[in-house]
Amino acid sequence: MKTSATTRQPFVTSLVAFLFLFMFWVFTPGLPGTTPALANGLIEIAELLAHPEQYDHQDVVVTGKVMNVQLATNRQGQPAYGFLLQDQAGTLKVVSLGQLEVHEGDQVIVEGVFNRLRQVGRTVVYNEIKAISVKPMTRLNPDLVG
Repeated sequence: MKTSATTRQPFVTSLVAFLFLFMFWVFTPGLPGTTPALANGLIEIAELLAHPEQYDHQDVVVTGKVMNVQLATNRQGQPAYGFLLQDQAGTLKVVSLGQLEVHEGDQVIVEGVFNRLRQVGRTVVYNEIKAISVKPMTRLNPDLVG
């Protein structure tokens, strides 16, 4: 019986070491293969505005208040929308395809890809998120909202 415990010990030690290194790699910001949004959760608008080059073309999750909603249709006839996402630190532009399920003044959580600049004809749009998901904070579990 002692022999079997001895032969399993190196396997358990290696497994624990592997899991530790894997978790360290996944949850340490700044390492290759990690994104700050996924490693740290929510990103403050102030952080995006202060370091736009660091988050350029990265997945981000931010919260704020919906302002200046604009509905549109893209060239293929699909519904689209845009709005300003605002908090006390600043403002970002959010754009997406589909029907907008939030209203002016709603507190929302936005998941999407941040672009520090995007050229649209002669116009340059700065600090924009192409949203994958926009959800009102009221729809989240009340136990999770502070």
